[in-house]
Formats: sequence, C-alpha cells, structure tokens
Amino acid sequence: MQRLLFPPLKALMGRQYLRLLARRAAPRAQCDCIRRPLGPGQYSTVSEVALQSGRGTVSLPSKAAERVVGRWLLVCSGTVAGAVILGGVTRLTESGLSMVDWHLIKEMKPPTSQEEWEAEFQRYQQFPEFKILNHDMTLAEFKFIWYMEYSHRMWGRLVGLAYILPAAYFWRKGWLSRGMKGRVLALCGLVCFQGLLGWYMVKSGLEEKPDTHDIPRVSQYRLAAHLGSALVLYCASLWTSLSLLLSPHNLPETRQLQRLRRFAHGTAGLVFLTALSGAFVAGLDAGLVYNSFPKMGESWIPEDLFTFSPILRNVFENPTMVQFDHRILGITSVTAITVLYFFSRRIPLPRRTKMAAMTLLALADLDEGIGN
Repeated sequence: MQRLLFPPLKALMGRQYLRLLARRAAPRAQCDCIRRPLGPGQYSTVSEVALQSGRGTVSLPSKAAERVVGRWLLVCSGTVAGAVILGGVTRLTESGLSMVDWHLIKEMKPPTSQEEWEAEFQRYQQFPEFKILNHDMTLAEFKFIWYMEYSHRMWGRLVGLAYILPAAYFWRKGWLSRGMKGRVLALCGLVCFQGLLGWYMVKSGLEEKPDTHDIPRVSQYRLAAHLGSALVLYCASLWTSLSLLLSPHNLPETRQLQRLRRFAHGTAGLVFLTALSGAFVAGLDAGLVYNSFPKMGESWIPEDLFTFSPILRNVFENPTMVQFDHRILGITSVTAITVLYFFSRRIPLPRRTKMAAMTLLALADLDEGIGN
C-alpha cells in the first residue's frame, strides 16, 4: 500500500510535507493511563516526568507504578507490625538487656564458639540485671534470652532494609511523585530514628543505680517513645499504601458522615493513647500490682493512687496509678469502638468500610478478653 500511494504523494506534495504528515499520523505509544490536561509543571505519566528530568523513559505508567509502591508499603507495614509483636515477646521473656553493646554491622554475627559465648556472657555479668536479678543464670539460659534480643534487633535491620533499598530504587526509576517523595523520605527517616531510639531505650536499663536495689528495667518514658514511634510508622505506612491501592469513594458530605469521621479520628487517638499507657505498664511491671478485675484488690479505686509527690508523677511513675489509668483507657477504647460500629451501621457506607468497622470491633473485644 505504501509503495502504491507514496510515489504520487511525493509528486504532488513534495517530501517535506510528506514527512510532516507521516509524523502526525504516527501512532502514539500505548499507555494504560488516561491522559488529561494538567497545570504547568505537571505530567500525566511517570515516563513524562522522567523525560523532563533527563533520565530517559520509564516503562511503567503512573497507575502501575502507584500499585507497585502501594504493595511495597503494605509489606513494610507488615514488617513493622512483626517488629512490634517480636518486641512484646522480648519484653515478656525479659530478654531486652541481654545484649549490652550496639553495633550496626559487627553484632550481626552471633557467637559461634564456646569461647565467644563465654566472653559474651562475661560482658553481661558486668551489668545490673545479672548482678541483681539473674546472678544464678547459666550459660544455656543466657543463650535463650540473647537469641530473643538478637532476633528482635535483626528484624529491625530487616525493616530498615525493606524501607530504604526499595525507596532508593523507586526514586531512581522515577516512580515516586513529588508528594510521595516527601512521604517516603519521612518514613525512611522514622525507621532510622526508631533504631536509634531502641538503643537509647536499652541503654537506660544498663546504667548503674547505686541508690536503689530495684529490678533493673528500661525507662518507661523511653519504652513508650519507642512503641509510639513504631505505631506511627506502621499507621503512616499502611495509610499511604491503602491510599495508593484503593480507589476513594465519592460519598455525599452529610452531617452524619462528618460526625462519623470526627468520631473515628477521636477513637483512633484514644486507642493510640491506650497503647502508650500499656508501654508505661510494661516499663514499670505495673500489671503485677493488682491481678483482680474489675476491682483492684477489694476496692474500685485503690488507696495508693497518689503516694508520689508532686501529684503528676503518679500518672507516669506510680505503678498503681499507671495500671488504673490503663484499665480506664482500655475500657473507654472498647466502648468507643463499639459505639463507632453501631454508629456506622446507621449510615449507608461502602462494603469495605463496614467490614473494617466490624473487624475493628472483633479485635477490640478479643484484646479486652485477653487482657482480662
């Protein structure tokens, strides 16, 4: 067909006009995204962004890149949840102070010979936990708590790599929008801060305190900060991933929907505060003060709630007050989640929103049952 048409066209129009016509008729590269007019400096596909920045073309269009980034952040949020769970197990087994040094690379290799294990055990014996609490511990018992803390630290390194290495790759490929770059930088920075905060917390339990013979433990303030930053990292990663993977619902902004949204935000803050109070309970071993529920001993309100001076110290340092506050916050959180569920039933919501409210209620009831 080209051989039949091109000679006459050349004769009638000339070569320059024919080249212009051929460029206009050339088919556009296929792309599974919808092009739409954007403002100055904005581009409809990732490949256009890469071309403007001088890095060449990118094979993935914007929607496909968003799905990849969303799945990556979803996996990252799962690794953070695993770190929180493993940290709780480490706390329950009282293993957190077994590793008395912190080296980013050096400590990745565990002891392999009997001599190395004995040297590690001798370092542990120089610190308050062994002298006061575990002075009769054997080497085999030490290996157990050491491996628990080692697993927690290595998992933390895995979390850091899961964030930083893919982030660098996606950044180089041009798969991150300008706004997403800021979020990813914040998440990677929070991961690094989380690791440093973990060692800062452990260090507080290794310090000598000549004026007390209490059981060595980490600072409850640092423990709460360590847990709180992990929860912020988890929620931010999960929220960002779901915003990329799930299409938003266009719901009418009714008064009921606005009230539901505000109540959901308040409930989320209440749950976060309850979790932080749990860190204070763990840091002070306050859960062992009273083992009866709903009463604390023989009373609804214990008499030793305000034994510390000034009064504000009781909220953070008095084990009785810390346990009392955690119970009140826990009951209030479960109540708020229950109200949120029934409130959501009265409003026409998407199916996945209803499923989320039902799952939240089930998890809250399960947690309350385990806690009691």
